Amino acid sequence: MKVGLFIPCYVDAVFPNVGMASYRLLRHLGIDVTYPQGQTCCGQPMANAGFETKAVPLARRLNDLFEGFDYVVAPSVSCTAFIRYHYPQLLGEEGHRCRIAESTVDMVEFLHDILKVNTPLGRFPHKVSLHNSCHGVRELGLSSPSECAVPKFNKIKDLLSLVEGIEVVEPERDDECCGFGGMFSIEELAVSKIMGEKKFLRHKATGAEYITGADCSCLMHMAGVAAKEKIDGGIEFKHIVEILASEL
Repeated sequence: MKVGLFIPCYVDAVFPNVGMASYRLLRHLGIDVTYPQGQTCCGQPMANAGFETKAVPLARRLNDLFEGFDYVVAPSVSCTAFIRYHYPQLLGEEGHRCRIAESTVDMVEFLHDILKVNTPLGRFPHKVSLHNSCHGVRELGLSSPSECAVPKFNKIKDLLSLVEGIEVVEPERDDECCGFGGMFSIEELAVSKIMGEKKFLRHKATGAEYITGADCSCLMHMAGVAAKEKIDGGIEFKHIVEILASEL
């Protein structure tokens, strides 16, 4: 199995430890993983803002850059969902076969569904509140959406159960949006801020020491709101990959 690691631009710039933890974890699991040089933004910000044509060259570049990989793995549910569901439309007009849309998976999907990891993964003796990002719940199926009458499941929680000493809790309204939403947090700043504050306070009410999830953008939003409003109470934020790879 040949795996290409895609590290989204905001992870590379703001959360480099998540990228390094992703590589370390995949190597620990015996995966032949490569980080292709010259990676750029996937184009999601431009497309979300209504400038789809500006995203096409970036989509074409990533599609070509990750040619030949069985899987393209990314520690970002929003970027994964964008590539999977929107690249075929962006590249289809040019007659390109969108190979990367067929092979791209989020780290949680790769570990849970493809590798089916069930062996112990380190130790993290802390109480952790689990954040379910909208893209992960409703586009990638990482957990069961509360608005649907389906059996409850959570792939992130399944993976965290492999970590020794961890106590996983979930907030009230466990899959309600945190208010980030990419461009939404810029265009609807006041609403986004209130949503982020309420979501963070629900996490804080669990008594957790950490908040974790599969998308750094949501964690970044809540951390920013909590710091600005001075309500963080010492709670820290960690991507799930950082926890899974914490003692490898």
